[in-house]
Amino acid sequence: MSSIQATRNLTIENDLRYEHRHLAARGYWNAFARKLRYPLGPEKKAVHFIESVLDPTHALSAVSKDGQFLGVAGFKTSNGALVGGGLTDMARTYGWMSTIFRGLMISVLERDCTEDTLLMDGIFVQANARGQGVGTALLQAVEAHAASMGLSTVRLDVIDSNLRARALYEREGYSEITVKNLGPLRAVFGFSAAMEMSKSVGC
Repeated sequence: MSSIQATRNLTIENDLRYEHRHLAARGYWNAFARKLRYPLGPEKKAVHFIESVLDPTHALSAVSKDGQFLGVAGFKTSNGALVGGGLTDMARTYGWMSTIFRGLMISVLERDCTEDTLLMDGIFVQANARGQGVGTALLQAVEAHAASMGLSTVRLDVIDSNLRARALYEREGYSEITVKNLGPLRAVFGFSAAMEMSKSVGC
């Protein structure tokens, strides 16, 4: 475990503590349940699956001075993602018959990495820690981490209904690249479109 950024109230750690895995899995589900309800639901199975495939090497965690878990920012590279796993991992939770269908739905949401870009894989703040600058601290830590890896860009997606997150990204200097409309699949994923945004972080 390594601390990469500290303020008076919290520390950003370059991993995910083992004792925080369940909280992170539940927080991830709570943050993205609307989008993942059909691919990964119901909740109990979704949290179990997410926890089983969490990769701490692709996480930046916000932790209070007394060790409480405040939130996490995940990222994806060619070497993995915060929430990774494959069909075999899914089958352990859902069974093979269900996994095939779920895997097809998840493939709609997949985004490819590019060589010079760090791709965000979800960011959320625990409900009791919101409004304290945790999300901004996590986002800035992701940018610093990308730059330390020699990458030039951070890329992320935000759904059309998440106006609060979009406002944060725009305030932090992210710009729209493209908008992906889901068409009839909006009934499955619970949103109509996702905006892809990016920010240059390299020298």
